[in-house]
Amino acid sequence: MPPITIYRARRIHTHNPNQPLTTHVAVREGRILGTGSLEDLSGWGPHQIDDRFADRILLPGLIEGHSHLTAGAVWRFVYCGVFDVRGPDGVRVPGRPTLESVIAALVAQSRVGPGDQPVGGWGFDPIYFGTSRMTRHDLDQVSATQAVGVLHASNHIANVNSAALEKAGLMRAGIDHPGVPLGEDGLPTGELKGPEAMMMALRHVGLHKAFVTGDVTTLRAFGRLAVVAGVTTATDLGGALRDQDIAVMLAETGAEDFPVRLVTPLRAMDMSPRQMVDRAGALCALSTDQLRLGAIKLVADGSIQGFSARLRWPGYFNGAPNGLWYTAPETIAETYALALEAGIQVHTHTNGDEATDLALDCLEGALKRHPGPDHRFILQHCQLADAAQFRRMRALGMGVNLFANHHFYWGDQHRALTVGPERAERMNACRTALDTGVPMAIHSDAPITPLNPLFTAWAAVNRTTASGRILGGPERLSVAQALHAITLGAAWTLKLDGEIGSIECGKRADFCVLEDDPYEVAPEALKDVRIWGTVQGGRIFQA
Repeated sequence: MPPITIYRARRIHTHNPNQPLTTHVAVREGRILGTGSLEDLSGWGPHQIDDRFADRILLPGLIEGHSHLTAGAVWRFVYCGVFDVRGPDGVRVPGRPTLESVIAALVAQSRVGPGDQPVGGWGFDPIYFGTSRMTRHDLDQVSATQAVGVLHASNHIANVNSAALEKAGLMRAGIDHPGVPLGEDGLPTGELKGPEAMMMALRHVGLHKAFVTGDVTTLRAFGRLAVVAGVTTATDLGGALRDQDIAVMLAETGAEDFPVRLVTPLRAMDMSPRQMVDRAGALCALSTDQLRLGAIKLVADGSIQGFSARLRWPGYFNGAPNGLWYTAPETIAETYALALEAGIQVHTHTNGDEATDLALDCLEGALKRHPGPDHRFILQHCQLADAAQFRRMRALGMGVNLFANHHFYWGDQHRALTVGPERAERMNACRTALDTGVPMAIHSDAPITPLNPLFTAWAAVNRTTASGRILGGPERLSVAQALHAITLGAAWTLKLDGEIGSIECGKRADFCVLEDDPYEVAPEALKDVRIWGTVQGGRIFQA
């Protein structure tokens, strides 16, 4: 008989309503035999007691339902964001709050290594720098000969210098592309919008590496980020998933010391809907416990703070033109119908409310052709959805994963620039979703914002902006609701709620180990709860 270990903790919050609070949990072969008192669990037979968590708190392993492996990849480039962040080693990296400090950091990097080596940065957000936008001339200060590029925090826009435009064949007049804005001189400004335009130049900068999922260095850095954040299951929500990527991911996630379960839907930008669905079905057969494959990710529109999201009337508060369709509406409609027919789950990125309307319309039409019980199509971000749209989601059997971190990072800008005071109050309407009966998770979209579910929970509980404004008080969650959203709520959106998300008999032995009890601290201190590490599939990882 395999050995049984019984872990004792100061307190175990199980998220199982039948037994919400216990002190011991029994584990065998990476799964939970049960939780309760030592007397209750001793009936399972001979066992060993492990007291290393005796003074600590156990929660179900935290689940990041919308992140990207690029959160591990970006650390090989220069951080250009405004806010301080924490690296895979847990060390704080200071923000760069001015354009001058961003340029200086890129200049320093340009002097490292060969003179023809490209220079890449990430996390930049011009919305914090007033009305001016970065141009190729700004990045030409870094180098006139090296290709230089900076990925925006949204990952939907990039800036490159003249050398990068030259290498991409874009440094010329007469370009007519919605993702390549032109300056007064008729030449590209250096700002590129949307994946098609961005990748024409970013491949010459080296930032294309950040989009490669099958990279050992990326995977290992991502795993460390997960442990530091208390995460035992995370997503790479939309990878290319080439055969060579899958081979590396299977090998790395199967290693005894890989600390996180990955859920990786397919984002196939160059495939037809039929090819996408067939490929997702084939990938499903390759799934393991540590690598879950077989879903699809679609991206309907862009970013609200990047003004590339699709908004309904009256549009952007500052008068900016409406955003872009990243995927043609007819492609979304056809993919939904084929996926329902094949039993494939689809996650759809919709930031603007017009994009959410499109997704709802497409699913309603597809369900008439292929009724699908428990399809669990999920709207990701879905930031501007109103109560009527949530009611439609419930009627259609959809779930939602809301971007709660936006209140802190961009709430002030949304109120003043992008959508205005009224719509900013209802953004990421967590309470409305729950009150309407729509299953809900919340997320970081790492590396767009840092991988840290307890911070995300804090954001949903407090809805505090960077300036200290409470934005949308009636949409705030209780601490219990927020912690449910980053455990069982997120598990539901991934169709894994039968395996993870709570501490109860039969589920995976996935725990978040804490020094402080998040149910006892003040709600405004939730983000400061100290994380000791994780237990994932019965294996222990210290942060």
